[in-house]
Amino acid sequence: MRHQDRGVQCPMHCVSCDSGQEDMTHLYFHYSFAVQVSRFAGLWSHIRNVIATVVPVTDMIFNLLETLPTEQKQTLAAMVWSIWKHQNLKVWEDKTETAATAVQHARVMISDWQLANLSLPVAASDVTAGSSSHLSPNAATSSSPAAAMVLWKKPSVGRYRCNVDVAFSSSFNRCGGEAIGLFEALQWLRDMSFDNVDFELDSKVTCDAFLSRRDDISEFGHAIASCKALFSAFLQTPG
Repeated sequence: MRHQDRGVQCPMHCVSCDSGQEDMTHLYFHYSFAVQVSRFAGLWSHIRNVIATVVPVTDMIFNLLETLPTEQKQTLAAMVWSIWKHQNLKVWEDKTETAATAVQHARVMISDWQLANLSLPVAASDVTAGSSSHLSPNAATSSSPAAAMVLWKKPSVGRYRCNVDVAFSSSFNRCGGEAIGLFEALQWLRDMSFDNVDFELDSKVTCDAFLSRRDDISEFGHAIASCKALFSAFLQTPG
């Protein structure tokens, strides 16, 4: 309804089941796709009890968040996002996915979020672009028990090094910031016609995601995908 108020032409009914006006209660808890997703996610018994006694949808969600164990709270939050994503795909791109796929998307999001928030020692990682079409991490770390001490290594002759770093409060995760920083650096070097550059990142998660072939539907994954596309198009010499 807010889209309609702003002049965006979109259907007022549920595009997935054609049952009257769509609202949050219908979208997340009542229509058949949402029920299938909650069953696959192992939450339907909890949701069924709540919707039988609580009316406003916000109260339903907060009631579940207050009563569910931590792991199931995470599943609920990711499930709600996945249902919303499914509905947007249907409205704007006329794409339909199965309930099992929506649950898998939610699980991938939780897994990636947990991985990004692990408290692990950080070692610098290099991503190399240029005359070679090969990508490789190149972390030069000391063997000292004081681990995480990184030894600086000058770039090889004829190459430049681009260090990508961001500064956040310790309470914030920096992976997404470094992914965006890498994208901005790639754009800048493309515009400057540089192709003999080694990229150094403090975030191993960001470097591993760049080198991975795994699909990631999160916002972080979209940032990494943009970096890969720019890297492949402008900074790699065809083999």
